Amino acid sequence: MGMTMNRFADVVRRAVEALPDEIKRHLDNVVIDVDEEPDADFLRDAGFTDEEIEAGDTLYGYFMPMDGVSAAEMLDNPSRILIFRNPLVDDFPDPRELEIEIRKTVVHEIAHHFGLTDRDLEPFDDNPNPFG
Repeated sequence: MGMTMNRFADVVRRAVEALPDEIKRHLDNVVIDVDEEPDADFLRDAGFTDEEIEAGDTLYGYFMPMDGVSAAEMLDNPSRILIFRNPLVDDFPDPRELEIEIRKTVVHEIAHHFGLTDRDLEPFDDNPNPFG
């Protein structure tokens, strides 16, 4: 189990609270939710193949912009971010690493709200601890 859902949600909340005010002021229209894990249908909708799903590929988080919204319009439109507990807990058994990875996932998904792509975020994602 590793971390209860309540504790997980608290880490996610603190990650958002730790963001600079210049970022937080653009998050009024973003809902950040936590969930146990994405199911196979969710993963398929996110672009995973059945082979990837069977191999255990999954998501730590997911940014869901409002349908039909361009990158230039993201800040002005509602969005939802999901952060998935089980994949993170499973992949990061060390409590300190887990907290860092939760925070990285939150920042990664919020960065999509600002129009950054996964490719833009590779240097950030590849850093074991970009926070210090």
